[in-house]
Amino acid sequence: MVTSIRRKGEAEKLRRDFSWIGALGVLLVIAGLVGLIYTGVATLTSMILFGWLLLIGGFVGLLHAVQARGSNFFWLGAAVAALNIAAGVVIIRSPDEAADALTMFAALLFLTAGLFRVVGSLVVRGPQFGWTLVLGAFDLLLGVLVLANWPSSSQYVIGCFFSLALLFDGLGLMATGFGGRRIVGMVTDRLHT
Repeated sequence: MVTSIRRKGEAEKLRRDFSWIGALGVLLVIAGLVGLIYTGVATLTSMILFGWLLLIGGFVGLLHAVQARGSNFFWLGAAVAALNIAAGVVIIRSPDEAADALTMFAALLFLTAGLFRVVGSLVVRGPQFGWTLVLGAFDLLLGVLVLANWPSSSQYVIGCFFSLALLFDGLGLMATGFGGRRIVGMVTDRLHT
């Protein structure tokens, strides 16, 4: 009897926890959709957030380096912390230029990845030849499209990618939350029969 009551309590707690995961997923999906509508604002917001994260991370790294001042880590930790602080200040002070640079970097990454995937798929011709070739061609196309409109593309590219990441993460959390609730319900129903 006591075990049955404990199982019900644990099942209810699990169901509640999965509900919170699903609710977080819904919020992320809404944020992703809003970001896709207002990509310029999403780009600016993500750059400022990135700058603050670098700044805060730099100060935490500096504190950690000071704590380790007697070790070999001190100079490396202090240098990395200083770079993070400097990059954070630059990004916060001029987020538009930082978005330009990050967009150029993303375009070059797409071009490089696409080139390696296309050449690699043609040389190796493994079991995933077709998919690797298509993915490489898609990467090349995306890199060319971003570069062709650069620097004006930097106003929306980072925000679009950030918003898509929020959207898909939210969909994954929603599926986990609602699926988890359903599984907990199926298991508890099975235990009570």
